[in-house]
Amino acid sequence: MKLAFIFSLAVLGCCALPSKQQRRFPDDFLFGTATASYQIEGAWNVDGKGENIWDHMTHNTPEVIKDQSNGDIAADSYTNYKRDVEMMRELGLDAYRFSLSWSRILPNGLSNNINEAGVAFYNNYINEMLKYNITPIVTLYHWDLPQKLADMGGFMNPLITDWFEEYARIAYDLFGDRVKHWITFNEPREICFEGYGSTTKAPRANLTDVGTYICAKNLVIAHAKAYYAYNNYFKQRQGGECGITISVNWFGPLTESSEDEAAAEIKRQSEWGIYAEPIFSQQGGFPREFTEKVAQKSVEQGYSSSRLPEFTEEEKNYVRGAYDFFGVNHYTAYLISASEYLSDFAVPSLNDDVGVGTYSPPEWPLSNSTWLRLAPNSIYNSLTHLKARYGDVKFYITENGWSESVTGNDEGRIRYYRAALESVLDSLDAGVNLKGYMAWSLMDNFEWMEGYTERFGLYAVDFEDPARTRTPNKSAFVYKQIIKTRVIDHDYEPDSTTMTIDEGR
Repeated sequence: MKLAFIFSLAVLGCCALPSKQQRRFPDDFLFGTATASYQIEGAWNVDGKGENIWDHMTHNTPEVIKDQSNGDIAADSYTNYKRDVEMMRELGLDAYRFSLSWSRILPNGLSNNINEAGVAFYNNYINEMLKYNITPIVTLYHWDLPQKLADMGGFMNPLITDWFEEYARIAYDLFGDRVKHWITFNEPREICFEGYGSTTKAPRANLTDVGTYICAKNLVIAHAKAYYAYNNYFKQRQGGECGITISVNWFGPLTESSEDEAAAEIKRQSEWGIYAEPIFSQQGGFPREFTEKVAQKSVEQGYSSSRLPEFTEEEKNYVRGAYDFFGVNHYTAYLISASEYLSDFAVPSLNDDVGVGTYSPPEWPLSNSTWLRLAPNSIYNSLTHLKARYGDVKFYITENGWSESVTGNDEGRIRYYRAALESVLDSLDAGVNLKGYMAWSLMDNFEWMEGYTERFGLYAVDFEDPARTRTPNKSAFVYKQIIKTRVIDHDYEPDSTTMTIDEGR
């Protein structure tokens, strides 16, 4: 049977045709970059900050990190925040997406002790951006749960919904007079599946049977509580918006068979649908086909009820519609088969429940990350699918980027960004209500379990230098040119290695 990706490969070869070069991004389209607190801030125990789950894990089990490093200093943005903003100005950014460290603001995670030094740091960071008309986009939670809350069960404890709402209210009250774009959670899948259903993110709970599913329900309800706290008590006087960011890579069928089509749909539901469907769909609750599959598996495995918890009708009604926008983190794509490329997974587990094969064509260019390939039209495929599924939702691409090795050149990143942004233009042409694009990342940082062995930065960071010197990569000049001209010029070659600030923007 004809493979579905043959056509896609042909499209990949055409993605940089000169005929597309003059399409223009709208003037009000937000171009930015993104970072996360643990990955850049450092100052892990400075000025009253509490311990978080990444501090705890990297200090007590350093061997789980590829190079046994940690984020104790990272890019030291706690000290270098003015240089960070200077880099934003050099690029000509419209916006900057960053996250707050929950334990820097509330050292033990609870609302009884607000750390004024942490608040001052974020006030300074935000005010420095606003001084130069850079729009702050703030993520409340980017994976760094206060350790005390983890000790009490973290996202396995339904009280997390109240703890998170309290934290969100404090953040809105402290910063909402200036911050008008709020993201509750970054990437629920990575929080729940990787953190609780496996061992690939902190806290490495490895509760393969129910960890992902209990976390998913608690997180979605926590998001809704934080959303309604903003919508009901802050939005009228602060005038902002609140949404959630979900990782949405594209999962297409390996072949045109109905079996592979169904397999791809189940994969999409398990990867991002269990977080998006309760919020953005009309019916609410977890996706129907996936719910049925987990229930069937659970019965076969001897459970008295499904390992996937249900939403009550009241909970469905509460969570459904709890958004102003849908943040999409997108990096790559995979082809899904019902019968080929199957692997052995822990039983019971989410992957075993899904029971499909995943394939990445070797013709798709590979980054320095084993999971990240340049897949053709993947942004377009993802966004048009979401639009068809959920309607005319407002979207932001809140992360998109490419990794290189420590010593690798930057040409692969340039090729990736140009192809990705062509796919963004295709999405806009298709009527997707897409309002902005945040490149990952402003600078090299602590790349989670990979430590400092993978670099995503438009700016290279010298982690051997106590000053953590930042130097623009070639991709920074290319991205700057795209932002300035609002078009993608595939022939543009930077003529300087010195980045300057364009005054007057």
